[in-house]
Amino acid sequence: MHAGWHGGSLLGLDFETTGIDRRMDVPVSYALVPVVAGLPGEPQAALVDPGRSIPADATAIHGITTERARAEGQPLRDAVLEVAEAVLAAGRSGTPLVGMNLCFDLSILDHQLRALTGSGLAERGWRGPVLDVLVLDRHLDRYRKGKRRLEHLCAHYAVSIQRSHEAGADAMAAVGVLLALCERFPNLLEVELEELTEHQASWHREWATDYDAWRARSGLSRLDLDDFDWPLIGALAQVG
Repeated sequence: MHAGWHGGSLLGLDFETTGIDRRMDVPVSYALVPVVAGLPGEPQAALVDPGRSIPADATAIHGITTERARAEGQPLRDAVLEVAEAVLAAGRSGTPLVGMNLCFDLSILDHQLRALTGSGLAERGWRGPVLDVLVLDRHLDRYRKGKRRLEHLCAHYAVSIQRSHEAGADAMAAVGVLLALCERFPNLLEVELEELTEHQASWHREWATDYDAWRARSGLSRLDLDDFDWPLIGALAQVG
């Protein structure tokens, strides 16, 4: 392994949720996995009672039923505040959050935090750093064909994933993909984390612009404005 920021502290993050709407859906489970020098520590993870029924199509993906979430889950408010504090603490210490398509997880967290307390992550001073393996992989190997879901990235980079769509397994797998990216593209380690977070925001917007243009040429619906933002959607999406 090359010397660099990947040898310090990382924090893997993943939610399983009631759906894919970043403004309206809520967590049904979460995992925070601390990693130091590539070695995982004790995860912080829990089921969450979302306070609503979990749609059958969501349960089909992650396996969490409404009945189980109600019986075993942490109250939504407690879960949101707990994860938000961990994210804010990571930002204060300069520990990068690591995950797959983290704009999804962070935007859900941000909107739920704002709904519960009146202020989101940015208003509380959070600016990252963030390391999103989807954004990094798209930019660093942009012409590779094929799908880029987490299981596909794991297969491509020879990273083991214990159980797809289980929050702890997905968070740890994303960290594994990040470390594999650092091996494959060691120049990543020469970029300061704050600068790399800013680069990812630009890289994501470039990808979204190109993808939106392709959809227009193909007669498909255009992307939403939110789809251009990273790592948070909405007016407070800018990092820096």
